[in-house]
Amino acid sequence: MPRRPGILTKVSAAAPRSRTPWLTLMAAALVALVVVTLSGRPGATHAPLSDSVPGELRIATWNMCDVRQWNCQDTGSSRQKLQALKRLATVDGAQVIMLQEVCAGDLASARKELGNGWRSTFRTYAYRDARGRQTEVRCAERRQGQAGLAILASSPLSRVAVVPSRQPAVGLRRGILCATVASHGVQVCNAHLTLPGSDRAHPDWEYRDDQLSSLVGAADSRTVFGGDLNSAPPSAGSQDSWIWPYDMYRGYRECDQETASSRSGRVTHLTGHKVDYLFTALPRTHCSVQATAASDHLALVMGVRAG
Repeated sequence: MPRRPGILTKVSAAAPRSRTPWLTLMAAALVALVVVTLSGRPGATHAPLSDSVPGELRIATWNMCDVRQWNCQDTGSSRQKLQALKRLATVDGAQVIMLQEVCAGDLASARKELGNGWRSTFRTYAYRDARGRQTEVRCAERRQGQAGLAILASSPLSRVAVVPSRQPAVGLRRGILCATVASHGVQVCNAHLTLPGSDRAHPDWEYRDDQLSSLVGAADSRTVFGGDLNSAPPSAGSQDSWIWPYDMYRGYRECDQETASSRSGRVTHLTGHKVDYLFTALPRTHCSVQATAASDHLALVMGVRAG
């Protein structure tokens, strides 16, 4: 069935994108601006593990822009991305990291470098053609393997599941991946939503509303969920507000949601938009936005009281 038409403005970097050479300079300038801007905000600076709250679980979400053929060639090397990932775990204290646009080989390298105890689960992106055949998306270099989304954690993961969600009839299929952090009894769900216009058979169909409903439907009172939602917040004047489920900001709170009525948040993409989110019903203890200098996305880090 045809979906309601969406706004065909790309605000994220999930599908093949058209970059121009000046983006590298603009990205560097914006990263510097974000760092300066965040430095004066509470909870915005890097917090060492020693500052964490007892019983706290810190979760990060980051689109690595690791799939180089998706116009990510100017966002840093694999080594730089791995260093940024390690910084999220060590300096920012993230015990769980939800990743989008990550290569399986780089994920394995990160797990190895972080040391014993770190685990991961991975979901491959797939391209579906007009005949219904699906092909796994592979990263540019053979050693990197498949491209997909992942959950990386410093303790065992259980109850791993892919949440069924509507995906393009013809085109790139992303998805929703959930797992439970056994040490804290907290479920985490990592989503990467479909950009408007991504269905090559039906470019006017909108999928994000159904995908957001599937994401919320998978959550409970001990879930942290979010990821790269490829959507602007449902703030006043937003033409995408209708895609957001009613309970998203009411039954749950977003990392950067300051009040019950707030529907905004700090920039997480170098185009100047917020497209990355973390929601939970658990008490929040921390929220920061971290410039990694190794992606066109910034990382979002949230602490929750899980004890």
